[in-house]
Amino acid sequence: MNTPKPKKGLIKRGSWEVTKKLLKAIPIIGPVFVVGFAGYDIKKKGIVPGAVHVGLDVTPVVGTAKNVLEIFTGDLIPDKKPRAIQNSVNNPPQTQQQNPADESTATPK
Repeated sequence: MNTPKPKKGLIKRGSWEVTKKLLKAIPIIGPVFVVGFAGYDIKKKGIVPGAVHVGLDVTPVVGTAKNVLEIFTGDLIPDKKPRAIQNSVNNPPQTQQQNPADESTATPK
């Protein structure tokens, strides 16, 4: 069975993501937006990949080329995987079962 590949680039992302990439690609104004979005990008990608992402975006020529490329191909540095939230409904707590052969814990009749 053939499953469709996830779409990358302009079709997959919303207009805000594309707008953000275009703003970052502008040579003089871009670094201002990069610094403004730095906390969000670091939180989304992780400390080291986020710092590398922001560092590349702030660099004038490299950041512009990277952002123009990312408009069409998607992120070069992927986001970190979301943590699984443990839910008590899906993972009920383990209870100790009483061993019937254990005489010390059995109630007298």
